[in-house]
Amino acid sequence: MGARIWNLYAPVYEWVMRSEKQIYDYMYAHIAQAVKDLNVLEIATGPGLIANHIASSAKSVVGTDFSPKMIEQARKRAWASNVRFEVADACALPFKDDSFDVVVIANALHLIPNPEKALAEIDRVLVEGGLLIAPNFLISMHGHKLSLWPKLLRLIGIHFVHAWDEAGYKAFLTQQGLTITQGTLLKGRIDLYYAECVRRKTPA
Repeated sequence: MGARIWNLYAPVYEWVMRSEKQIYDYMYAHIAQAVKDLNVLEIATGPGLIANHIASSAKSVVGTDFSPKMIEQARKRAWASNVRFEVADACALPFKDDSFDVVVIANALHLIPNPEKALAEIDRVLVEGGLLIAPNFLISMHGHKLSLWPKLLRLIGIHFVHAWDEAGYKAFLTQQGLTITQGTLLKGRIDLYYAECVRRKTPA
């Protein structure tokens, strides 16, 4: 699933996400608190919903997405001077090592064929002891069958590459050497696990 599908849905993405308002309101509030006065990179920013809500709290926000149309949508807003947007691939970030205090990647790791590579890039651009905020949608299985909303997403061309439940997602993060410092399961049409993680870099 490449950028083409996200380019197609960029104009309506924000409208669709309104159905999960309670989940997004939780994320906005908690991320804004976590990034206070810090330099933030947001990966898979889409039309910039999270960036918009944390800009007044953060020192700076760079929002990236691999879909040019999503970045076009994001740039249509009236932004504060501490926010900018760039087209970028999560697995090949165009930033120097140790560039950010916090990286946010919301609802994207399950869509990336090689999320380990994305996490390695995130680790590279984070300062030592920096914070990774990685809320992620989960797949609910009923008798080994997909629940309704993931089925509907498949019909419109959006596939979960990784079908993690809560335990599976937490295990994946832990296996990547991350410590979950805050984790909350949020119930919705598609459940979401909100995770804040840290990892100490080992000396070269």
